[in-house]
Parts: sequence; structure tokens; C-alpha cells
Amino acid sequence: MRLRVDPLPLPELAFADVVLVVDVIRATTTAACFLEAGAEALYLTSSLETARAFKDQDVVLAGEEGGLRPPGFDLGNSPREALEAPVGGRTVVMSTTNGTRAAHLAAKTAKHVLLASLFNAHAAARKALELATEEVAILCAGKEGRVGLDDLYTAGVLAEYLLLMREMSPEDGARIALTLKRAYPDPLEPLSLSAAAQALKGVGLEADVPFCAQVAQSSAVPILSGRVGEALIFKRAGKAS
Repeated sequence: MRLRVDPLPLPELAFADVVLVVDVIRATTTAACFLEAGAEALYLTSSLETARAFKDQDVVLAGEEGGLRPPGFDLGNSPREALEAPVGGRTVVMSTTNGTRAAHLAAKTAKHVLLASLFNAHAAARKALELATEEVAILCAGKEGRVGLDDLYTAGVLAEYLLLMREMSPEDGARIALTLKRAYPDPLEPLSLSAAAQALKGVGLEADVPFCAQVAQSSAVPILSGRVGEALIFKRAGKAS
């Protein structure tokens, strides 16, 4: 079975099997937290305008623009906020700058799309192996078209755990991610050095970074289960065997 890491969501990419989408600071961490808080479903939209179209329904709007909660949204993109949010049994509509767009790219061709982060890394890796028949791809969201240290490090954590569980053939991107992971014993260091973390510091949300650096704290794995209009529907995957 192949193990692949794509450092950026380039439009020409295609995926044969299972994709783990990573936007560790913060979208995929926040998505897992919403499910931990009891959300029934997540609708991921590729733009704020599409998300706002759901406003007249009984949904919670969550997202970010420049790191901050957009006007008219109920919540931002903070995983700390998401974990405590009153979303039990409700649908959360999410739109973020990088992560939700990467998920939409993966959904064009992949058989299965999962949202992964350090927070749910082990559960996401186990679910990917349960579903995969030929390839597990890890797609990094990056930051505004540039490779993100935080996402590539997280891909290395996922890749290392996948290889512990299954004999796989890592492609060059996976080998690069593994090398990066092994260069930083403490996840907080590469995450703190990343451009995403520096941007959060600029808007006073740097406390989200240590939260995102926690490894294997959640069993909640968002998995693509359908669509409604332009939104991708993610629900909590069943327990991996």
C-alpha cells in the first residue's frame, strides 16, 4: 500500500483512495473539537459567502477571515472555543481560509476524505487504514498557497503512526514529512515556528497553538458523508477496528 504526502493542495492533484486532510492550525483541529462537543454534522464550505447562505437555517456558523471571526458568524475557528461550544445535536457550517478549501479539492476525486490533526492523529490514522485498499494520502492545507511547517510536521506524525501499524511504501513526500517529524521531538516547537502560529500571535490568539500541539487526545474523526449544495457534509466516523 502506498503512503503519500502532498505539501500543498494544488488544483491538478488527484487521489485514488483515502485522503487525510490536515490544517492543524486550526481548521481540522477545530472540526474534531466540534464533534467532541456533540455536533451532529459539519458542513464545510469553500467560501464565507456560501456559509452565510445557511444563516436562515438552524445552524451554527463558524469560520475565520484573517484569523478572526467573520462578521455575522456565531463562532470563530478556535478549537478551544469549539470544544466548549453549545453545539450538541446541531449542524455547524464551517468556512476557513485554507482547510476547508483543501477538503473540497480532496473530495473531487478521493473515495474517502477524513479530517486529521495532531489532536485526533491516531484515531484518524487507524480509520484511514481501515478504509484504504491501495493508498493513504495526506494532504496538507498550507497557508495561503505556501507550504506550512505545522501541517507538514503533522503529516510526519500521521505517517510515522501509519507505518507502525502497517507495512507501506512511502513516497518522497512522506519521507520528507517523516524527516521533519523526527527533527522535532516536541510538537509545540514546529507549530510555534510556523507562519500560521505567527499570524495567530498577531491577532492575540496564540493560546490556540499549544492546544493544537496536543497529540492523540480525541477519537473524533470527521469523515465525508455527503453534500448539500456546495457544502461537504462531515460526520463522526464509527470506531476504527
